[in-house]
Amino acid sequence: MVRDRREGLEIKVVDPPTNNVSVQTSPATRRRRQRTSFAEFRPFKLWFPWLVPAIVVANIALFAISMFINNCPKNSANCSARFLGRFAFQPMKENPLLGPSSTTLEKMGALDVTMVVHKHQVWRLFTCIWLHAGVFHVLANMLSLIFIGIRLEQEFGFVRIGLLYMISGFGGSLLSSLFNRNGISVGASGALFGLLGAMLSELLTNWTIYANKFAALLTLIFIIAINLAVGILPHVDNFAHLGGFTSGFLLGFVFLIRPQYGYFNQRNNPRGYAAPSAKSKHKPYQYVLWITSLVLLIAGYTIGLVVLLRGTDLNKHCSWCHYLSCIPTSLWSCKSQNVYCESSQIGKQMNLTCIANGRTEMYKLASDNPSQIQQLCSQLCS
Repeated sequence: MVRDRREGLEIKVVDPPTNNVSVQTSPATRRRRQRTSFAEFRPFKLWFPWLVPAIVVANIALFAISMFINNCPKNSANCSARFLGRFAFQPMKENPLLGPSSTTLEKMGALDVTMVVHKHQVWRLFTCIWLHAGVFHVLANMLSLIFIGIRLEQEFGFVRIGLLYMISGFGGSLLSSLFNRNGISVGASGALFGLLGAMLSELLTNWTIYANKFAALLTLIFIIAINLAVGILPHVDNFAHLGGFTSGFLLGFVFLIRPQYGYFNQRNNPRGYAAPSAKSKHKPYQYVLWITSLVLLIAGYTIGLVVLLRGTDLNKHCSWCHYLSCIPTSLWSCKSQNVYCESSQIGKQMNLTCIANGRTEMYKLASDNPSQIQQLCSQLCS
């Protein structure tokens, strides 16, 4: 209390009442405030992921449709899991992945280089990434897609991730058709490897905004190396993996570029605050990577399509390229042995007999496709 003698006034200074309960906030309240402040600071929008789950549902639905169309009990007497009725699987000796026949997959749009080259069915380069050869195949790919794709869609949105998925899948199909000209090919592996490649390029092009960047880089490279190493096993289309990964790596520089943090800081400065130096939205090296990647993508896809439609077999011009798809060891051989079968056909029923082992099997064919008959003969003689 202070008294002013000149005016005869008494000035009373009173401190506001304190409440110990309100001052001492609980740990839960402090954490909630911290989360709120972090959310307000976050410069990048988080998207709700709906496209990746939709792709997963579509792939599973198409696999069920392929099994319905396959109708193994009607076409074969040795179906696996016959209790499933029309959805029973082809015999294990024909399809060990528990799925439909190659005839059904080809009918639904599997990648067959003969059909692409001679009948110009280029659409098979897209449709094959929505088909799968069996239960194990579709489950492995869809679990990987959920693990990788949802995080990317949350960060970058459905438009960019959708384009990345489809273009990478097309790139994987294109490289596969240039080197694997026998049999058919299906699966979303090329698109999945495209997402992995995009994660790597996204880390590199947005290098300055990440913490613990070297640990993240080493972890990602290790995961990619393990997945690519699986491709050296026989009967795995590693060219689709390599094509998808390369496409996704280049697309990541185009679609997943982030502005630098200095650009956001100067935009969020208080009114009247003079920034020390104006920051551009992107760094110069990001523009260089963007232009270079776009040029390489356009040139690579154009040259690949021209070579494919001309029917050029690149294996004849590259003696070491087959090592990218399969490395021979003491446990397996990568050499494709020539097999021969005797055939007799009555209507749509074709009887094949393998000359090497004498095995005989009756098949129902929708059309006389030489590549399909050769694949059935290879399965019969294996």
